[in-house]
Order: sequence, then structure tokens, then C-alpha cells
Amino acid sequence: MTLARRVVFEGVGWLLIVGGIAALILPGPGLLMLFAGLAILSQQYEWAERRLDPIKYRALKGAAESVENVPRIVVSILGVCFLVACGVLWILKPPPPDWWPLSDSLWLVGGAGTGSTLIASAAIAAGLLVYSYRRFHGKPEAVEALERQVEEADQEYAELRED
Repeated sequence: MTLARRVVFEGVGWLLIVGGIAALILPGPGLLMLFAGLAILSQQYEWAERRLDPIKYRALKGAAESVENVPRIVVSILGVCFLVACGVLWILKPPPPDWWPLSDSLWLVGGAGTGSTLIASAAIAAGLLVYSYRRFHGKPEAVEALERQVEEADQEYAELRED
């Protein structure tokens, strides 16, 4: 790999890690950005690769559990709708209500930028929900295979930590 390409990949990886940490507090897909950053850095660093597998399998297990039954699917869909509604509210930025106790300048801080990231997060969440549903819903064999992979990854991670 050329030096320039390596520098670009590492820069993007670290940028995603830092952005993901910020997005854990701010609106945005923080965990997804952290995972993407680790995935990119895992091409260069063994420490990133070791930490990537357990995260990947835990995320997939969470995805499988999120479509396990109808109430969980409904709650997930409502969560996506709530994110879209919040994003639209931030973009439209109506005047503060009478009950708002703080300064008007603190009402819906961030404006269209925050609203756009909320809507983008909702789109990502909807895509992940569709993916999870198609991969895991009503497929106990896929969930069992994933659980075996999680156990294997945990064992490998424990062995690496001992070394």
C-alpha cells in the first residue's frame, strides 16, 4: 500500500472515530461511525481488528433481537418516526412555546443542520431495521449461527487479552 493511500485511510478512520465519539453526545449515528472507523483502522492495526469482531457480533445480535417479535419491530419503527419528526421540527424551527423557560435563542439549537442529521440517522436506522428483518426475522437458524459466532469471538478475544 502506498504511503499516501495509507495516510488517507488512517485519516478517514480516525476522523470517523472522533466524529463517532462526538455523535454519541450530539445527534448522529455515533456507534455506526465508531464501527466504520474501527473497520477502516483494522486494515492497518491489529488492535483495531481485535476489537472489531466482538463489536460486530454484538451489533448483529442486537439487530437480531430488535426484530425478534412484533412489539420490538413496532417500537423500532416508532423510534424511526420520532427521529424524522424531530428532524422536521428542527428544520422548520417554530417559535418557542409559552412554557419554554429559557432564552428564545436556546430553542431548537442547531437548526437545519441538526434536523438534517436527525433525518439521516432515521434513514440509517430504517435501513438497518429492514436489513435485520430480512436477515433474522423468523429465521432461528440464522440467530443460532450468530450466537455461535458471538461465543467464538468472545473466546478469541479472551485468548488475545491473555497474551
